Amino acid sequence: MSTGKQSSALAQPLRPPSGGRMAAYLGLVVLGAAVGVAGGLVQSGWFPGGLLLALAGAAGLFVGGARAVGTRAGAIAPAAGWVVAVVLLTASRPEGDFLFGAGAGSYLFLLGGMAVAVICATLARGPQQGG
Repeated sequence: MSTGKQSSALAQPLRPPSGGRMAAYLGLVVLGAAVGVAGGLVQSGWFPGGLLLALAGAAGLFVGGARAVGTRAGAIAPAAGWVVAVVLLTASRPEGDFLFGAGAGSYLFLLGGMAVAVICATLARGPQQGG
């Protein structure tokens, strides 16, 4: 038996992020929204290559955000901005205008992007203990 105190990351008290880290999260949210808008325009323009390019761009941002900040929240922040932008683009306006059609590509972009966000947030590595 070990007599030393061992603590897991889950048992640590929550600390608010510093100002610099908060600015990074805000920047990642804005970048996620921009990638969502750009991906929404590209995915329908060059189907199926545009769809793959849009999803690869989103995955790159999610993984890059996690690595840049060093936490899973770095992948979640741009994913939140991406989801908000894409959902707002799918809503029709009172005039009847909309950006996404009801095609398979639009649904693949929406559901595929959400799946990519969950995968990247799940696989993002947090701070390593004892390294």
